[in-house]
Amino acid sequence: MADEINYADFERVDIRVGTIVEASPFPEARKPAFKLLIDFGPEIGLKKSSAQITVHYTPESLVGRQVLGVVNFPPRQIGPVRSEVLTLGFGDEAGAIVLAATDRPVPNGQKLM
Repeated sequence: MADEINYADFERVDIRVGTIVEASPFPEARKPAFKLLIDFGPEIGLKKSSAQITVHYTPESLVGRQVLGVVNFPPRQIGPVRSEVLTLGFGDEAGAIVLAATDRPVPNGQKLM
């Protein structure tokens, strides 16, 4: 378990919901991954991400899916892709990532509270 934090620490992490509008293979990545383009609504807009989610998902199954992402990390260069968002997920029993998402559709850009 991580160190205990206070509510102000939690508020600094900007976790938003967005809809994947494009997903494609990322063959240049060191580990199998997809390149994602995620719509985080009018305030934040479209953001690129790289996600190691190839075990449970295909590019076709990702388009239209809402996901959670941290939108206030600085961009990170991953090979030829500048990842602007950390797409969130959990490891299954074998360590393969399962995406974190809402159980009902919500407007893109909504902040986790």
